[in-house]
Parts: sequence; C-alpha cells; structure tokens
Amino acid sequence: MTRSHPSAAPASAATDPTSLHPSRQAAVEADACDPLASLREAFDLTAGLIYLDGNSLGVLPRATAGRIEQVVREEWGRGLITSWNAAGWMDLSRRIGDGIGRLIGAGPGEVRVADSTSVNLFKVLAAALAMVKAEAGPERRRIVSERSNFPTDLYIADTLARTAGFELVLVDSADALSAALDERLAVLMLTQVNYRTGALHDMAALTAAAHAAGGLAIWDLAHSAGALPVDLNGADADFAVGCGYKYLNGGPGAPAFVWAHARSLDRMDARDIRQPLAGWIGHAAPFRFTPDYQPARGMDRFQCGTPPVLSMAALECGVDTLSAAEPLGGMPALRRKSLALTEAFIAGVDARLSAHGVQVATPRAHDARGSQVSLTVPEGGYAIVQALIARGVIGDFRAGDPARGEPDLMRFGFTPLYLRQGDVWDAVDRLVHVMDSGEWRSERFQRQSAVT
Repeated sequence: MTRSHPSAAPASAATDPTSLHPSRQAAVEADACDPLASLREAFDLTAGLIYLDGNSLGVLPRATAGRIEQVVREEWGRGLITSWNAAGWMDLSRRIGDGIGRLIGAGPGEVRVADSTSVNLFKVLAAALAMVKAEAGPERRRIVSERSNFPTDLYIADTLARTAGFELVLVDSADALSAALDERLAVLMLTQVNYRTGALHDMAALTAAAHAAGGLAIWDLAHSAGALPVDLNGADADFAVGCGYKYLNGGPGAPAFVWAHARSLDRMDARDIRQPLAGWIGHAAPFRFTPDYQPARGMDRFQCGTPPVLSMAALECGVDTLSAAEPLGGMPALRRKSLALTEAFIAGVDARLSAHGVQVATPRAHDARGSQVSLTVPEGGYAIVQALIARGVIGDFRAGDPARGEPDLMRFGFTPLYLRQGDVWDAVDRLVHVMDSGEWRSERFQRQSAVT
C-alpha cells in the first residue's frame, strides 16, 4: 500500500541535495525569514542545547510552571473542592479535547482526554471487536497490524485477541498490509507514523481498504498529532488514540486522548456495546452514584476515572503552543517547516557522513515520512547517541531485532514549533565531529542507562 498524506505540502519524491545550506550563516539567514520563528519563544529552552527528541518527550512550555502553580495554590489551595465547578475542572477533558481535535480533523466534542494511550487503545479496540462480533459473526477473527508497530499496542491487541477469541496477525512490512485485509479482517490497527523509522502511512487509503474488506480501522496518532496535519473524519477512520507528551508538549506521562467517529458511537448505541472500563466519570449521571452503570452518551462514555487535574493543566499549556500557530498557518505551515528541517538534516547526513557508513533509514519521499529521521550506522549506535548528547544534541536510540532483520536506529525528532535551520546545521556538524574523532568509542559512552 503506497504511503501518502493528503495534507502534506507538495514536494519532490526524494531528497533534494540543494536543501543543504552551504554554510551555517546561510542556515541562520533562512531562520531570519521563518514566519513561525516567534513560536520558539513559548518554550523554556536551554541555551546551546539542540533538542531532537520531541518525538519522545516535548519541551516544557514557558506557561506550564505558572499554570500548575496557579492550579495548586489558587484552585486547589483556595478553591478546594469548589474548583471542580468554579475553575472548570470537570470540563478539562472536553476543553483540551477540542483543542486537540482541531489538530487531528475532529469536530467539537469528538475528542476526550483521559488515561494513557495504552488504556484508551484497550477501550476502543475492545469496543471495535465487540461491534464486529455482533454485526459480522465469528468468521471475522483477525486483528491486523505491523510487526514493527509500537510494542505496547501489540501487547494490548494480543491480550484482547486471546481473551475475546480473536487472532493477532502481524505483517513484516507496510507493503504486505493489502494482502492481509481480506474477509477474515475484524480490525486494522496501525500507528500512523512508525515509531522506529518515521515512515508515514496513508490513513485514508488504508482505512478505505479495511472498510472494503469489511473491517474497522483504529489509528494511533502518538507520533503524528501535533507534528503533521491529520484528518480523521476526512479519512473516515473508526477510532483513534494518541498521547499528550510528545508533539503536544504536555509533559512526562501527560494524559492521552481518544476519538471515535459518530458512526461508531451510533453502532455502539444500537447494540448496547460498551467500552470495557466502566468508571464513574463515564456514567450517564456520574453524581447520582447509582449501583448500576449506564454509559454516558457521545464521547463521555470513554472516560473512566477521576481526571488528573494537574497533569491536564500542563497538557492544556502544551496544546496551547500549537493553537498559537493557527494564525500563522496552523498545521499545514508547521508541516512545511518540518519537511524543510528533516530535508536539511537528511541532506547534511548524505553529504557529510556517508564516509562513516551513516545511512538514512527514514523514507525520503515527503509524503512517506513523519517528523523524525532515523539513522543507521555499522556499529556503536547507542554510544554515538550518548557522545552526541554530551555535545549538546539530544536524540535517542532504539535497538533492532537481528532475528527480524531490524537494524539499530539513532532517532532524531524535529519539532517545528521550536527548532531552526541553524539547529539542524549544528546537529549535523556535531555528529560529524563525534564520528571523525571517534570519541564515541570512549568507555563512558558504552554504559547503557535504563532509558535509551
């Protein structure tokens, strides 16, 4: 299945070497013409540090600390329990959800913020499987995904498959997906941007293929929400989930979000299908405290426990940093800048690091990649990343599985809200120094930490 993205800016199919600035000065001059440059001021960035790991954890917005202090000292400290009403705590899930919805092609009221991505995936996948079982019978037993999908998604799917009488089928490449979408399909479950390679799926085409086969489509937007334009309703997806701490800049462990097509909610209502984690906040009348559970209408049914107010306040600040881009062109403008940044990085790696065996593992076509670039090296990927961090460029490392032919990857995420062409030039330059000097071979860079 060909990958593409309908909202991406037009671009050539491969990297244009001319996108590499001839000098650092030229890169800085390009930044001076950047219409999105002012967005960087919204973030608390350490001078001299180049942060290329926003695909794992976004940068702290300047507004977040003050907002949390306000919630702690005023809303909690003074308002106490009255702040559920007076400070709008009960509306946080919907309010933040509406902000996220504008980034992912969802309408007002269609997104809720709650729990974690894993928990939300469990909810929507269980509901989808129940819908398929009720409407199509036992012959549709397959959950189809990629073997390289984010592992926690596969763990959730495998657990549900085992307990609900379904089968998890994993394909080894995106090109093999089409053949797996047949009359046995129950649900196609994919992450829109692959966490390892940064490869971007064509959501609309794959959703249409799943529907043509008689199945449903669930999308994980963890590596795309806030990084590129997403159009869930336009793609006719059935369900979607995503996290708040990557490109949404909500802070470590920020709450996640969940979306369902209006058609899916109607089908759940028609057959009295419930998401499996029935909690008090998802009750039709949560403050009646009745012993029997009646699911709320609409998206409120996907809420479960009490909202984590402090974490949600931080997430709202993160979503606001993306809302600030709307007058400047919104997600399409951010996507164009993201492509320019990743294009320059790829060109720099090609021009200056090929002699060291450094290769780009991310698709080069603009419509086939997200907002990260993954690199392979013949040896020492982890140590190289550690040496690069010591030089003030933060990326991360993901080990491959040799049994599946997966290489080790050095990953670099490019968040257009705060990154500049000058940062890209400096990052490549420092990587060149790490490789030329061989300093990555030092013993101190070989010791692995818990988080890579």
